[in-house]
Amino acid sequence: MRRDTSPDFIEALARGLDVLRGFEPGRPRMTLSEVAAKAGLARPTARRILITLESLGYVRSEDAGFSLTPRVLELGMAYVGSRNLWELAEPHLRDLVAHTNESCSIAQLDGSDIVYVARVAVPKLVALSVTIGTRFPAVQTSLGKVLLAALDKDQLDELLATPSRSGIGPRWSPARDELDEVLRDVRAKGWVATDQELALGIRSVAAPIRNGHGHTIAAVNVNAHAAETSIDHLVEHHVPLLLRTAGAISADWAAWEARPIAATAG
Repeated sequence: MRRDTSPDFIEALARGLDVLRGFEPGRPRMTLSEVAAKAGLARPTARRILITLESLGYVRSEDAGFSLTPRVLELGMAYVGSRNLWELAEPHLRDLVAHTNESCSIAQLDGSDIVYVARVAVPKLVALSVTIGTRFPAVQTSLGKVLLAALDKDQLDELLATPSRSGIGPRWSPARDELDEVLRDVRAKGWVATDQELALGIRSVAAPIRNGHGHTIAAVNVNAHAAETSIDHLVEHHVPLLLRTAGAISADWAAWEARPIAATAG
């Protein structure tokens, strides 16, 4: 049934948004039947919408269900740039930038790519332009290695079989056993450094951001130019500051997740 009698109202678009809104906190993954029930749609209609959203990169199918991808952030970049969940990380990022004088970012996985969801930049020589929503291949970035290290073998296998949508041709393309060794090192240390693996001149260190259950939900990094910052300085000076920042953001995230949620009036 149409909810608006205006001739300009597009019912199909409204139904697509109903499906996206159905993936609310506590419902990260739903079956087709659950999506249809939540959006008030017939199963065939919900299925067509999900297939369309998956084709566009906003939904992924997994384990007989569906979940959103970080690409949905593109639908709200204006809001992401002003007030949103990630505003809790901004003070910590700004403090990290103040102590390192380097650009700092937060990213999440989307397929075999990372997608930047928060960033505080400093005006410096850069080899690649980065803004919120930018994507790079995960394997060649410090942020990506941290996120990949948090996956189990099956998840990692599936992700690595997915082509990158970044359009970037990286400088380093490791064999699987070489990558596995790197990821084991990330898990052991709790952080990683990369040196010009994505593009000439880019060095960075990254660490995981975890939720209250200890699961990695994002990664934070310090990015520097090789002509200005040595690997030794990144590791000796920036890594302790980075780990402190990652811990502070993780604590705030856990507190935000645990906040009381007022019951909706019936």
